[in-house]
Amino acid sequence: MKFNYRCTTCSTSYEIAAKSTVCPICSKQQQEDQPLTGILEVELQGEVDGNFDIFDLLPIERKYFPPIPVGDSPLWKPANLRHSTGFKNLFIKDDGANPTASFKDRASFLVSAAAKKFNITDITLASTGNAGSSMAGIGAAAGQNITLFLPETAPPAKLVQALQYGATVYRVNGNYDKAYDLSMEFSKQKGGINRNTAYNPLTIEGKKTVSLEIYKQLEKAPDVVFVSVGDGCIIAGVYKGFKDLKKLGLIPKIPKIIGVQAENSDALTRAFKTGKFVNIPTSTVADSICVDVPRNGVHALAQLKKYNGEMITVSDDEIIQAQADLSSSTGLFTEPAGATAFAGFQKIASDLDQNGVVVILATGNGLKDSTSATLGIEVPQQLINTIDDIKNI
Repeated sequence: MKFNYRCTTCSTSYEIAAKSTVCPICSKQQQEDQPLTGILEVELQGEVDGNFDIFDLLPIERKYFPPIPVGDSPLWKPANLRHSTGFKNLFIKDDGANPTASFKDRASFLVSAAAKKFNITDITLASTGNAGSSMAGIGAAAGQNITLFLPETAPPAKLVQALQYGATVYRVNGNYDKAYDLSMEFSKQKGGINRNTAYNPLTIEGKKTVSLEIYKQLEKAPDVVFVSVGDGCIIAGVYKGFKDLKKLGLIPKIPKIIGVQAENSDALTRAFKTGKFVNIPTSTVADSICVDVPRNGVHALAQLKKYNGEMITVSDDEIIQAQADLSSSTGLFTEPAGATAFAGFQKIASDLDQNGVVVILATGNGLKDSTSATLGIEVPQQLINTIDDIKNI
């Protein structure tokens, strides 16, 4: 298999190198408060059969990956949900089962391998929490130095995770977008690899592995996939995996991808309707998808339009209720960002074919943000001393 980068804007081809990020031609047109211009995507050439090894479809050789078991996450068959919704072929892809309990391990795994191949030990990034703790954990396994810029609102559990893994953490007096800008400035001064979502092409490429796994687990492509959306990098990765499968002749068409955003963090959804990205301050209980400017917005929007995808929004109340519904009906406790995809399914299920194969991505474990999870449940306040005390509750 052969690999190269290709600009999604001007189609210029580049070799896969240590410092390759966005297209040097198109990035000159970058505008302030707008998504990244000149996103690079990995292009593959070769042939495989249906029994392919996922590592064979990645642009970094297997020997460079750190010794930590990323991917191969379970595809749940939620019996109670299937019964209550009537969707006999409903599945949930549980990426909270990854080593750092997040989907973001898929991208960090590949970025770490690239750093190893190119003899680079320093990796910098900004994160709302999951990408940072993920890169810290994967970096720990690889013996790499991780520098992380976190917004002040990042959930404590994700901060603690990153620190436990040994990362250098800078807490930013501001939001994710400010953390992103500071991390970029830091990288320019200190060197190394920057893992920032979409800016580093391998973040999208690493995330495509979820689609490859779904295909192998189902032995076919699903009809519909629900994806929580913030920066637009995960949904682009999902598309990339299915595009590669189609290019290799393993599936006949790209599944219907439905992106789901929080109502108060809906930049990509607004652009899907209007064609324009407008920087509006955001706030949502789903911190992992809370971004003002979706860095991969232009590329993600192009994929959605080309392959007949959809974007919908759900309220924070719907997200919290979906989180509780999913936990109590399946035993799968996912964080608010993961529950956002399920909330989207709940919202438009009546518009879907109940006989279709539907996959919902659950992108992170619920313990990543236990504070938000308490909003959807009633925590007992009264303490008891004896069984008789129960009568008074």
